[in-house]
Amino acid sequence: MSHNGLIIIVEDQEKIANILVEFFQLDGFETLVLPDGKNAVEQILNRTPTAVILDLMLPYKDGLTICREVRQKSNVPILMLTARVDEIDRLMGLEIGADDYVCKPFSAREVVTRVKVILRRGNSVSATNELQIHYKHIHINLERFSCKVGEQLVELTPVEFRLLSTLIKKPGTVFSRDSLMNTCYEDERIVSTRTIDSHMKNLRNKLSNASPEENILHAVYGIGYKAE
Repeated sequence: MSHNGLIIIVEDQEKIANILVEFFQLDGFETLVLPDGKNAVEQILNRTPTAVILDLMLPYKDGLTICREVRQKSNVPILMLTARVDEIDRLMGLEIGADDYVCKPFSAREVVTRVKVILRRGNSVSATNELQIHYKHIHINLERFSCKVGEQLVELTPVEFRLLSTLIKKPGTVFSRDSLMNTCYEDERIVSTRTIDSHMKNLRNKLSNASPEENILHAVYGIGYKAE
């Protein structure tokens, strides 16, 4: 069986963790289960997993806090698990930096599929043969999944990378929130438009931190976003 990488599962319910382990291992992934949030950030940063499955409610340290702390140093794909419907908009807004979410109860096969979609988005941002995109001071390498603002390397999540690539490939074109959601979420799920707004907020902050004097991503009131 092929080794597709390490999946760290941070889940305090043993039954759920064991089911996820079984399904990920059937797909060729190595797994590591953490039963609480105490040392989760350290483990994730030290083990450099392919992806992280992170429960929202955990002993010692909750999933939101863990996700925020991991995002300060790593862009590893993170899928959140939640039983709290009222947290969905907050999670999908990705103000915490997560890439996706699944509500409990869920199918373990769905979780594996969602992770594969996230990884596929990261590895294949564009269906074209163009390996590099340049616009003003931004340089994107699709093959290496890298983004430079001037000479500074900027770490982006897979969703942020796909959004930026889409916008700067067609400068001046206004993309609706719906079209950008379709770009980010190929499985056609129904999510709030606030999801894209929060992704864009995070992306614009990262670009601004790298180059405060430049601002190429603009909101178009009532429609969506453009690069210009």
